[in-house]
Amino acid sequence: MSALTNCLKEEAAAILAAAQRLSTAQVEGALALLERCANQRAKLVITGVGKSGIVARKIAATFSSIGLMALYLNPLDALHGDLGVVAPEDVCLLLSNSGETSELLEVLPHLKRRGNSLIALVGRVESSLARGSDVVLEASVDREVCPLNLAPTASTAVAMAIGDALAAIWMERRGISPADFALNHPAGSLGKQLTLTAADLMVPIKNLHPLGPTNLLPDVIGGLTRDGIGSIWVEDPEAVGKLLGLITDGDLRRALRDHGAESWATLKASDLMTSDPITIEGNLLAVRAMEHMERNHRKAISVLPVVSSVSEGAKLLGLLRLHDLVRAGLT
Repeated sequence: MSALTNCLKEEAAAILAAAQRLSTAQVEGALALLERCANQRAKLVITGVGKSGIVARKIAATFSSIGLMALYLNPLDALHGDLGVVAPEDVCLLLSNSGETSELLEVLPHLKRRGNSLIALVGRVESSLARGSDVVLEASVDREVCPLNLAPTASTAVAMAIGDALAAIWMERRGISPADFALNHPAGSLGKQLTLTAADLMVPIKNLHPLGPTNLLPDVIGGLTRDGIGSIWVEDPEAVGKLLGLITDGDLRRALRDHGAESWATLKASDLMTSDPITIEGNLLAVRAMEHMERNHRKAISVLPVVSSVSEGAKLLGLLRLHDLVRAGLT
């Protein structure tokens, strides 16, 4: 067994031991404060120094990503003006392995004076920081993974794991859904799937040039070339903005193949268009639009007309290309 594997096992064992040491009452107390924090639309302010500060930043980022407003506060900066970001209803989570970090002990009375609820995540439950807090979460370890038993390794892993566990339980109890999660992760794959609509990714109608049904072949070729998206829409001459049909590059090629060259001069847009194209409403999720394209069995679809709702007249809003979906990272 490699030395690396041994180190990983030691850290895993430290996390397991910490789980067995944690007081159920204290954990429930911490979760109750987090719940109150969310209900009051207050903040979770997390602070720590050194490696504990790095862990604090990560925990703050995790809670922010799942919908509880959280921020990291450098305790030294707090003593020099940044304490102004802390409101009385905010909950403060203080991280320190020793529980005697001077910077935290110095800011502690100022937080208490403001009436903040305090959670200490510490390695020593009898420490000054623990005694001054409302809730204490024990994150002690028997030894660090470091061969000198000095560098914060197992202790930071335990603190991080406890922070992650609090976030996971809070998510479960708040009923955070994938859609809720996606709102804070719009750039991620899940976020895009659950937030981007067809209207967000389409080429809008203002950038498109329609044809009438009587436009001849040169107009069709010119329109396809001008817009450069591989398709052009045909507008109903009796209803502005109403989609009468759609002509794609493929439609043009098939029409030229099926009609003799002698008849090309008389071909009109109505002869080339697909008069019943599959359409989607603009508020449909883009990932569902992709499913429409992939599941259609009549012919390959690379462009979908996006329309308004029937109640709004089902007017064309734009054209959605498979290229746009791929570029958005939905494939």
